Amino acid sequence: MPSPLDCLTRLSPARTRRCSSFDRSGGNRDSVQIEPGATYILADLTGSGVIRHLWITLSSPDLLSRRSLVLRCFWDGCEHPSVESPLGDFFGQGWGEKYDFSSLPLAAAPKEGHALVSYWPMPFRSGARIEIENQSQHPVEALYYYVDYEELGSLPPETALFHAWYNQELTVPDGERENEWGILGTEAKNQGDAGNYLLVETLGQGHFAGVNLYVHSPGPMWYGEGDDMFLVDGEAWPGIHGTGTEDYFNMSWCPDTLYHHPYFGCARAPGRENSSGRFGWIGKTHLYRFHIEDPIRFQRSLRASIEHGHANRLTLEVASVAYWYQDRPAPRFPALPDRDARMPRPEIGVVEVHRWRDAWRASKGNAPLWGNEG
Repeated sequence: MPSPLDCLTRLSPARTRRCSSFDRSGGNRDSVQIEPGATYILADLTGSGVIRHLWITLSSPDLLSRRSLVLRCFWDGCEHPSVESPLGDFFGQGWGEKYDFSSLPLAAAPKEGHALVSYWPMPFRSGARIEIENQSQHPVEALYYYVDYEELGSLPPETALFHAWYNQELTVPDGERENEWGILGTEAKNQGDAGNYLLVETLGQGHFAGVNLYVHSPGPMWYGEGDDMFLVDGEAWPGIHGTGTEDYFNMSWCPDTLYHHPYFGCARAPGRENSSGRFGWIGKTHLYRFHIEDPIRFQRSLRASIEHGHANRLTLEVASVAYWYQDRPAPRFPALPDRDARMPRPEIGVVEVHRWRDAWRASKGNAPLWGNEG
């Protein structure tokens, strides 16, 4: 198999160019500001080429600015974006947070994950526009950025366009009770993907390139029994059907540790208090899986989804950004949830757990109780 470094031995007629926030006066004020409600265009390009690299960092009094700012990319004069996502989620930073993240196509680099980096190739045939909208009530006081790209006379006809779509959902149990591992009765069976959490649905020819998945669990039960399912070219039943969430993300046996592989891993995890798993999987987990070596190809259509718990029986706050390439701009995405709807829900902690216990004890008459009486 060729090395990624082999490309450095091949000459190209391309011309390397850059759009950046450098101080046009020659001074050192190398940033721009974005007022509340305003949109700033990072790059507005004409002709053919490929965006090779993005780097962004910013300062804002909005502590959740990475959920408040929206990144959009438009290719070849299309009126609707082929990339639309909160800024942080696109680069691998969930819930508006900042933490280090390392993968092949995306990274959040020191200091403390402030530097947002993308190496996804983003081709365009007749033009490209990259913009950031500030949906916060606060200004972006300083936005620094690089957009590195190559100008080309033309692109090969088989070149596919880059896409990324953000989705979110507060899932609800498919049934009255949250159930997993048969704890509260017989496990249900899921005979389709209709109730699954949607990762992407598109029309055209292309290949699925991966996903960042952000799972916020309000309960201690393991969230990861949900299977991944891919319906290709109108299949009625998934021709690509997984066996569990951690299995799709190339891990096993209910992991709760940080792990950074170039293609997959866990960039944020709750971290259970001790080996007994005292608080279980309550909290926030960021999983990523990039199909660099094994793209999922489709000729006419793709629908990708994942269960929220086995047979969709868990309440979870889920968000995701799916990445894929296809032959033409995808159909218009569903409307992006507004800024308030994107704000993460508060984390469940020891106080809430104690209140649950108190309510359970009251339901049992407050008799001497340990907690495992059923």
